[in-house]
Amino acid sequence: MMFLAAEEAPSSHEAVKICSSSFCLINYQTLISSAIAVVITIIVGLWVAAKLRSGRPGKLQLVFELFLTYVRGLVGDTVSTEGTAFIVPLAATIGFYILVANWIDFLPLHKPIEPAASDVNQTAAMGILVILTAQVYSIRVLGFGGYLRRFTKPHESSWWIRGPFIILNIIEELVKPVTLSLRLFGNIFAGVVMVFLLGQLYGAGSNAISHAVFGFFGIALLILWKFFDVFFVGTIQAFIFMLLTVIYFGQAREGMEEEHHGASHAQPKAA
Repeated sequence: MMFLAAEEAPSSHEAVKICSSSFCLINYQTLISSAIAVVITIIVGLWVAAKLRSGRPGKLQLVFELFLTYVRGLVGDTVSTEGTAFIVPLAATIGFYILVANWIDFLPLHKPIEPAASDVNQTAAMGILVILTAQVYSIRVLGFGGYLRRFTKPHESSWWIRGPFIILNIIEELVKPVTLSLRLFGNIFAGVVMVFLLGQLYGAGSNAISHAVFGFFGIALLILWKFFDVFFVGTIQAFIFMLLTVIYFGQAREGMEEEHHGASHAQPKAA
């Protein structure tokens, strides 16, 4: 049955040790769930690409075109039109992958298939990847000197004021992957915990009558929660992760406007 609850209390995904080192732990449940989501994401992407046509697009193509148009506009408003060629595919792919990974939880699947984002290792890896890519992007668009200048905010202040902020700016950058990953993990794992608790309500009752009453309300609440958790919370979390990815890439360009503004004021003096 689609809405059967977990029989065991939810916990971290099980890991298998393949060697004596502590670095040889493999969370096979996360790998399986992630692989399913990746395969679905690739198949849907290739299918849409194969069905592309001008004139009157199909329904699926229309949905993806609206989605990409929205992401392109979001990147253009938040980052710059110069970064759309690189950031739009990255942000759209991340958002769609998380959406697929979260929606898979609605299917009648059991262990070892668990929601990939309910494992903090999965979300931490995604958060670190996004932030590291943003650092590389920042160095590419600002240069190494401009990249270091980002950590001296506020740029309009004197160095006496900016100096103490350097440590705070560095800490802010280091915390970004932590907050990005824990936000997604916490919300998805909370949904898994709620399914377990509602499942306990389904089995509550000391006699047949109370068991039937609690069982009815347990199943009803479980169905409502699964719809809400998977299709609403899962979608919102995919959007938030994608939005924060775009924002972090926008922050990676901080300092360009100040440098251009300063250069434009320096030219009349040179003349």
